[in-house]
Amino acid sequence: MLMNNGVLAADIVVMPEQDLQQQILHAEEGDHLILSAGLYQGNFVVDKALKLSGNGGAIVDGGGQGHTIEIGASNIVIEGLIIQNWGHNLTNLDAGIFVHPIADNALIKNNQLNGDASGIWVDASPNIQIINNTIQGNKTIRSPDRGNGIHLYNVSGALIKDNEIWHTRDGIYIDSSNGNELNGNYIHDLRYGIHYMYSYHNIVTNNHTKNTRTGYALMQSKYLTVTNNISENDVNYGVLMNFITNSTIESNKLIGVQNMRHVQIKDAQQGYKSEGKALFVYNSLFNKIHHNILMESDIGIHLTAGSKDNTFKGNAFISNTKQVKYVANQTQDWSFEKQGNYWSDYLGWDMNGDGIGDIAYEPNDGVDRLLWKYPTARLLFNSPAIEILRWVQRQFPVLKSPGIKDSYPLMSQPQSMGSVS
Repeated sequence: MLMNNGVLAADIVVMPEQDLQQQILHAEEGDHLILSAGLYQGNFVVDKALKLSGNGGAIVDGGGQGHTIEIGASNIVIEGLIIQNWGHNLTNLDAGIFVHPIADNALIKNNQLNGDASGIWVDASPNIQIINNTIQGNKTIRSPDRGNGIHLYNVSGALIKDNEIWHTRDGIYIDSSNGNELNGNYIHDLRYGIHYMYSYHNIVTNNHTKNTRTGYALMQSKYLTVTNNISENDVNYGVLMNFITNSTIESNKLIGVQNMRHVQIKDAQQGYKSEGKALFVYNSLFNKIHHNILMESDIGIHLTAGSKDNTFKGNAFISNTKQVKYVANQTQDWSFEKQGNYWSDYLGWDMNGDGIGDIAYEPNDGVDRLLWKYPTARLLFNSPAIEILRWVQRQFPVLKSPGIKDSYPLMSQPQSMGSVS
């Protein structure tokens, strides 16, 4: 292969008995080091534009300390390696692959990583691609003491695609990183699947979380586009929105976010007490929440702490134990441009056949509000006094407390949503 500078790049086969670091040292820019099957033990630094790939069964072992591989130059490719046994010091940012700020345009592809601390840590390196890797943490370590599968800090232009991550602390952690895309990743059996902090203009699409404590933990961020993702059997929240503004949450499927009903989830999360909310919206403003499926969860949406000026339309609330939890002093209408949402427990009618219910849907009443504010009142839940309160509210609507109202409820689930399975 001819490089841009006219130098002919070489394919160099490396054997396990050779010193890999010396092979890296003596290679020329653009060379391709092909690691034969076997064990390469040590902590290796790649500081020039090389490609390192495995020829089937090439194991790079960090010896339980530091980074197994450090990337310290532009245009480096790490592909097809088995990377294991790096250090477990979270303070030192130990990682299977550590990418330094000067290492732009790196490609990390088709690798298998297995270790205690972070799998891949990217430190302020732009335009990195992390594609089709498997990253497995150590489930015998307490969750807070593990590293993240992929950790981006101050990164821009990254593509994180088609990776599978499990038994780490968080699957993909994005901190102070703008303009990145997370696409098609499968993340399961860990704390937070995808975790955002202080990040703008990111795209999160076609990802799938399962058996996590929180599928998508979106915090302190703006201008996120979160579309076509799946949260399946996550425990606390399918999507958590905490101080999120000007973002789009659209066409996601949040299914089975339940309060420890499934034995396998309880075992996986070591008895962690959950809240079972498909979508939790906390102090979040000016967001579009459209065309999502919220299904078979303890609570469809819990909205609180000053969350307002968000638009809701075309969502499907299907067979949740409680469709909505909302405690505030202002009524919100969850319809937009004369389109509301589908509610599986809506009992209204559609006399003119336009697909929109003729009476508004109101998921909660004053008794719900009372029970949320004063949980001990649940002792009276089935008492005649509670039934009288509900009857009075129905007969005298002027006594209703502020809540959620959908003025244009849909009579059927929008066809564009497809199957919920």
